[in-house]
Amino acid sequence: MTELTRGIFQTSKSFYDSNKGSLLRTLIYTIGHFAIAITVLMLIADVSFMIALTDAIVEPLANAVWYFVLDKIWTSKLSKKKKY
Repeated sequence: MTELTRGIFQTSKSFYDSNKGSLLRTLIYTIGHFAIAITVLMLIADVSFMIALTDAIVEPLANAVWYFVLDKIWTSKLSKKKKY
């Protein structure tokens, strides 16, 4: 393994280890959002499954990034309050 590859894996592992809870909550939220978005679009907007699927994938991915950032801010504020 090259030094670059080793560094990428170590950085990824470090990121995962320090963000396990946020990543798991983000993944669960995103999967639920896919299912809800597809269902709502098909029932309310009367669009085909493929259009609903496309929208249900793109929009929640943006929301997943937003949720992850929000969760990190939230948990950092809580940990700061506990220190005092």
